[in-house]
Amino acid sequence: MFKIGIGPSSSHTLGPWRAAQRFTESLNKKNVLYEITAVKVLLYGSLAKTGIGHGTDMAVQLGLGGSDPVTFEVNNIQAKLNDIAAMKKILLAGLHEVDFDPREDIEFLFGEILPYHPNALTFLVSLKNGESIAETYYSVGGGFAR
Repeated sequence: MFKIGIGPSSSHTLGPWRAAQRFTESLNKKNVLYEITAVKVLLYGSLAKTGIGHGTDMAVQLGLGGSDPVTFEVNNIQAKLNDIAAMKKILLAGLHEVDFDPREDIEFLFGEILPYHPNALTFLVSLKNGESIAETYYSVGGGFAR
């Protein structure tokens, strides 16, 4: 069975998309979503090395924005990404707008691999009170993230 995705590899697209969704859900459960002032995404190992070509950068933006890979209209992907890039803002979980420039706020750490798995990504947010939250996820294959 094939899984729905935007690129040639579910490990590089569907997994990171789901990880981004889970991250915003985690922030919402912690009641800090509306306190966020900035967000960064760090891509490690294989996700960094093949990220642009395989669509990892696109997937995390769509996931952070609250879009679901099963229901999001494929024909709207590029328009959505163009809007984020042009406005330099993202609507986290579809609820809270923050400054976000994909060229600066998604970092491809080509030389770094985290110990658990080569497909790793970390989400970092800054809060109004000066605190930060970071969560790391691993895209372990088949579109699954841990």
